[in-house]
Amino acid sequence: MKKRDSEPWMTAPAYGRSLKGFGVNLLVRDVARARVFLGEVLLLETLYADADFAVLRHAGHDIILHADHTYGAHPLLALTGDGAVRGAGAELRLYGLDPDAAEARARARGDTVLAETKDKPHGLRECYIADPDGYIWVPSAALNAV
Repeated sequence: MKKRDSEPWMTAPAYGRSLKGFGVNLLVRDVARARVFLGEVLLLETLYADADFAVLRHAGHDIILHADHTYGAHPLLALTGDGAVRGAGAELRLYGLDPDAAEARARARGDTVLAETKDKPHGLRECYIADPDGYIWVPSAALNAV
């Protein structure tokens, strides 16, 4: 059951038609909590948010959050039960985002840093941070840009 009590920023069909290329859609327990993490730690811009749904942006790409309760009887909900680590095995990479600064912001908030910031052989400096739902975010920057 949706919790939104006002009209969204645009209709669902209009937003759906606006999407191009590749997108990320994450099921989250609490949209507000996920949005705060993404804004404070990873500096994503919020384009729209309500209790059910949010659209955030990094480098021109949308990251969409849907609250669990909006998925109704969708079969994906069977995989996200209480305590489940969501997105296990996937890395959500944000290129061009200072990993040292993101790690510092995550640590200041008490978030889980799975791997501290390091220079990697593939030419990036990166760290691994878990968000409140267990998704793994990897802010990274080219070594010559750090």
